[in-house]
Amino acid sequence: MFKVKTFGMELRPLKAMHELSELDELVNNFISESSIKKVVSVSDVSTTDDKGETIGLIRVLCYET
Repeated sequence: MFKVKTFGMELRPLKAMHELSELDELVNNFISESSIKKVVSVSDVSTTDDKGETIGLIRVLCYET
């Protein structure tokens, strides 16, 4: 059976690299704590404000149970 988990992270100017590392750690901890053996896909999409500036990131993890 396949499952999907979504993670979100707000991105602030000049802090993006730190926030991306936090997001990576969050996803890796989820994989480890959930004893996931097979990741099918991981994808990222940015969110923007009304001016078109990137303000966040959504990461979708698809895995097999």
